[in-house]
Amino acid sequence: MMRRIAAALIVVLELLLPRCAMATTDVDVEHLLTEAAAYEGQTISVVGELIGDYGFRPDGWTWTQLNSDSYTTAPLLEDGDLSGSNVGIGIRAPASLIQDLDPPGDYHHRGPLVRATGTWKYHDQDRGGETYLEVVTIEVLELGKRFDESADPIVAAAGVFLVLVAMWLGYRSRLRSAD
Repeated sequence: MMRRIAAALIVVLELLLPRCAMATTDVDVEHLLTEAAAYEGQTISVVGELIGDYGFRPDGWTWTQLNSDSYTTAPLLEDGDLSGSNVGIGIRAPASLIQDLDPPGDYHHRGPLVRATGTWKYHDQDRGGETYLEVVTIEVLELGKRFDESADPIVAAAGVFLVLVAMWLGYRSRLRSAD
């Protein structure tokens, strides 16, 4: 019950307080993970792609992953390069902030690119030692989208041609061995 009240208060405060009243620091995920303890309790903003799934909880909160790496802005399926591992943080946000967003990113979709602002929780004792961003606002910078994974027609035609040649050569080989 207290968690629902807290979630409702956060949403109400977000609606009542002007955005400029919230002093924030923009932090990239790699720096945040390197200096995690230094940001404990601070209000920060992190830009990244929401990925994985949206874990809606009965208490009115949602957990998800916010990735911020080279694949966020240049996915492999859009001619991005292989350049290291995925880097992200967990976020916890009121369900009302997440429920109308595009689906999170996965192998077939790019999730919404957002600026998430909230309080950085480093080894939060109330959450079993979890480290995460407790979000109060989400600004959508780019909508999510489905990746185009259609086959290249030239490659498909070449594949069909090679299969037909292989079948023809196999047939000719059988005819010769039958003689």
